[in-house]
Amino acid sequence: EVQLAESGGGSVQAGGSLRLSCTASGFTFDAADMGWYRQALGNKCELVGTRHEDGNTAYGDSVKGRFTISQDNNKNTVYLQMDNLEPADTAVYYCAADRGTSTPGEVPPSCAPVVGEYEYDSWGQGTQVTVSS
Repeated sequence: EVQLAESGGGSVQAGGSLRLSCTASGFTFDAADMGWYRQALGNKCELVGTRHEDGNTAYGDSVKGRFTISQDNNKNTVYLQMDNLEPADTAVYYCAADRGTSTPGEVPPSCAPVVGEYEYDSWGQGTQVTVSS
C-alpha cells in the first residue's frame, strides 16, 4: 500500500526552526516528484516547494531562502527544513508525491481549488505548524 506520513510539526516561536519529515511506504522517492503544500486557516492552499526526481528543487516566494527540501534515500524520507519561521508560516503542511501513475490523488479539500487531482497521486495526512510571535 502506498502511503505518505508527515511528522515533525509543532509549536515554535518566531525566528525558530522546525524540520518536517515525509516518509513514504510502498514506493521510493527517488522515482517520484514531490511537493510540499500548506493551508493556513482562512487562507487558500499554497505551494511551499517542489522536488523533482532529478533532485532539482523550487520554492514559493514566501519561503524562498528560509525553507529547504532535502531527501534521505536510505530512509525513503523527504524533509522540509524551515528556518527563521514567521507567524505567517502557521499552517497545516502536506506532502504529496507524483509517481507517474496517472491516477487521481486524494487532494486535501482545502487544496482542491489549487491542485488538480492528477497532479499528485499520493498525499499525506498533514501536520500542524504553529509559529507564535
